[in-house]
Amino acid sequence: MRGDSGIVDDLYAVIASRVGADPEKSYTAKLFAKGRGKIAQKMGEEAVETVVAALSEGKTAVVAESADLLYHLLVLWADCGVEPAQVWAEMERRVGTSGVDEKKSRGKK
Repeated sequence: MRGDSGIVDDLYAVIASRVGADPEKSYTAKLFAKGRGKIAQKMGEEAVETVVAALSEGKTAVVAESADLLYHLLVLWADCGVEPAQVWAEMERRVGTSGVDEKKSRGKK
């Protein structure tokens, strides 16, 4: 693993390799075994913890909770069959587009 933004791609590869692994030996495998609902729930919990850290716990806690959030997001992506490159491509597509215009282009849900 490396210490730059490529760490996300590296971590995703490790996470994806845990699909079908022994849940007794891997937390990631345990999440996959529990299913998408549990994975999404854990990601949501980590998102809330990141918000709480940002509002009341300081930079160190925000960093730690952000790492937890990104990890659980990557597990969710892997479970959904989404690869980081697909997200990077979507982000690149949006470069130079106003956030207001981008949201309008999606229409109402």
